[in-house]
Amino acid sequence: MDQQAALLGPADVRRLAGELGIRPTKKLGQNFVHDPNTVRRIVAAAGLGAEDVVLEVGPGLGSLTLGLLPAVRAVTAVEIDPVLAERLPRTVGEQAPALADRLRVVRADALKVRAGDFAEPPTSLVANLPYNVAVPVVLHLLAELPELRRGLVMVQSEVADRMAADPGSRVYGVPSVKAAWFADVRRAGPVPRSVFWPVPNVDSGLVSFERVEPPSPIPREEVFRVVDAAFAQRRKTLRAALSGWAGSAPRAEELLRAAGIDPAARGEQLRIGDFVRLVEASRA
Repeated sequence: MDQQAALLGPADVRRLAGELGIRPTKKLGQNFVHDPNTVRRIVAAAGLGAEDVVLEVGPGLGSLTLGLLPAVRAVTAVEIDPVLAERLPRTVGEQAPALADRLRVVRADALKVRAGDFAEPPTSLVANLPYNVAVPVVLHLLAELPELRRGLVMVQSEVADRMAADPGSRVYGVPSVKAAWFADVRRAGPVPRSVFWPVPNVDSGLVSFERVEPPSPIPREEVFRVVDAAFAQRRKTLRAALSGWAGSAPRAEELLRAAGIDPAARGEQLRIGDFVRLVEASRA
């Protein structure tokens, strides 16, 4: 696409923040990207096509929004902050007037949006996610928006590790298992602290995902209940950890054996398919 956008640099970000009286808050996890090269890198790594409808959560001052608009058919930005939500269309009009009609702003909490809130179903998620809600937001959007096929999100480095971890890893846990129900999740590289304002006190990383077919027709809520129970007390064996879910430790052991799982194993050793087999055994 030949239309271009003038990306925001450090001076632009500070000017906009000053104009709006914004002091980034830890509560909302606000760290604004002010490096155009990082924006270009994210857009390139997202693998977007000209017909994509991108969902951006927490667009903030519009740094990433401006990078996305030339690459896709439309960008729907979900912003919880009313001041930022109101300013974003004007920023796009100033920096990329030829692309302004590609932007839609939805003022909402990303954890509460529903498919009906979008004029067009988003096909891709690209976002700099607030660190404190990154995992719940991604899981909610994957559950709520079936046409969301892939994504690239910037999150705290430790969160990226957890989302993309394999079984047996020290950081493998509930986010890793639940994300695997929906998608193939991978680390997609680090992001230096210096590209943000204010500079965060944690490292960041990129996580990419490609949607996969659900591993079972069983309602995911049933499977997720077992996942939550298995990791509620990580040091316990599955026989003990799942005793409440199964009704007793002996019953848990019976179901584990029926599913081909060692009752002495722990939650971090199981893949999403193992949890599915366990629920199937409980239904037999």
